[in-house]
Amino acid sequence: MTQTQERSRTFTWSDPAAGAAHLGRRSGLELMRAMIAGELAAPPIMHLIDMSRMEAEEGRVAVELLPQEFHYNPLGTVHGGVLSTLLDTAAACAVHTTLPPGVGYTSLDLNVKFLRPVTVDTGTLRCEGTVLQRGRRTALAEARLTDPADRLVA
Repeated sequence: MTQTQERSRTFTWSDPAAGAAHLGRRSGLELMRAMIAGELAAPPIMHLIDMSRMEAEEGRVAVELLPQEFHYNPLGTVHGGVLSTLLDTAAACAVHTTLPPGVGYTSLDLNVKFLRPVTVDTGTLRCEGTVLQRGRRTALAEARLTDPADRLVA
């Protein structure tokens, strides 16, 4: 029988309803900037996967993630679901920055192409989401995930 060294992780988050209460009172860009400034709590998913350093301007959002062991799949690389969550966050938040107060959104589709494996040795990943087109009812955004050498990861 193989012995493994157990690891643990603890994290906390704020009540997501507190941030949701601001949805009708601020534009999407104002909400993003309030989260970045620490005036509003980040959503729990950011703490769950340990996303960091967010930037936002109208139609563009960037977030970063330092790959950790707790992101790993059984193959010893960062799980594709973690990378997909990062991509979805950047693309969706980019759309959110274009919305007026009281207007919500949801992702209709997510299509990911994985180009490189990611491990703890990869270094900090940067994910940038950009709105390509925004209509009255739908928007199209893309996100690009790059490594510290600016190589496309997904």
